[in-house]
Amino acid sequence: MPITAVHAEPIAGTVQPDLAIISSLGAHVVGNYVLVRIRDDAGRVGLGEASVTSVWSGETQAGVIALIQEELGPLLTGADPFDIEWISRQMDRKVFANSFAKGALEMALLDLQGQTLGVPMYKLLGGKDTEVAAKGIRLKFVIGAVEAELAAERARRMVERGWKAIKVKIGRHEHPRIDVERLKAVREAIGPDTWLSVDANGGYTVEQAVWVASRLEALNVALFEQPTRRGDHVGMAEVRRRGGIPIMADESIFTPQDALAVIRHQAADVFSLYPGKHGGVRPTQQIAKLAEAAGIPCTIGSNLEREVATAAMAHVTACTANLQCERFPGDLIGPVYFTRPLSTHALRYEADRLWPPEAPGLGVQVD
Repeated sequence: MPITAVHAEPIAGTVQPDLAIISSLGAHVVGNYVLVRIRDDAGRVGLGEASVTSVWSGETQAGVIALIQEELGPLLTGADPFDIEWISRQMDRKVFANSFAKGALEMALLDLQGQTLGVPMYKLLGGKDTEVAAKGIRLKFVIGAVEAELAAERARRMVERGWKAIKVKIGRHEHPRIDVERLKAVREAIGPDTWLSVDANGGYTVEQAVWVASRLEALNVALFEQPTRRGDHVGMAEVRRRGGIPIMADESIFTPQDALAVIRHQAADVFSLYPGKHGGVRPTQQIAKLAEAAGIPCTIGSNLEREVATAAMAHVTACTANLQCERFPGDLIGPVYFTRPLSTHALRYEADRLWPPEAPGLGVQVD
């Protein structure tokens, strides 16, 4: 059962050109990520994935590979993969931050545990919710901050394919009036009943966010994600007080300490969580429970993960009560965007629903 080898390798994927995510942080057209493999003495291999983008987390593909090979991999070699709490603490003592790298390793450890016990990962995390088992995880489709006509066409096409929730990127241009024009076109294209949210990725000032919020409220926008820059809890709290639309914190929450700060400032109505930000699926559950104690619902976000990390996120969503995707649709859409799959078998998507795999561990295999 001891870990005999830890390996990290580069993986790359190209986003379909007509689906490329363009936001206030730039264009996400290529995913240069890291695939982690942890092998035990029985020959089993656990998989993990670090979906790194430097503008978002500060981590790079080359940096994650070097960190795992030189620092974290040797720390895990010889350890029992079931000693995951001890391993996580040792990683935190050895290396500061680098949450996506640590999350990939934790993911691979849980995959290895599930394979050893012959159970899917969600069984290790608390068991699957019966509603998720029946309906799957409700998702929203993300439209980039493109021209109004193009955004409307993409949104219309996805609604025709069965998607009942749409998120539109905003905050890219100098004045938010361009975002309002985009949202008007999208709302007209998808009709009055389709759930609609926006994501500024921290691209607005407080005054810009307040200005745009009053106009988005008239378009029945359900949720305003990360209106102001990360870390500015005071500014986001002001937008929440003055804007009239529920606010979701995303970039603002990487650690439990971040979550406590957002709660203390009353800066958000909803939290967007996902394992890469928090250093693993178990820390994701911890923050979800912390938010639950404060009366704040959560949903699952995305960094356009491939199938390995998407499966892990589906597992944690299926068994964490405060990840309320039926109410606030999640973003587990990475595999839909890439031109070629990473896994040998596709994840189960049906229109705007995703089911966690049922095979042992993550339930995902790659070549």
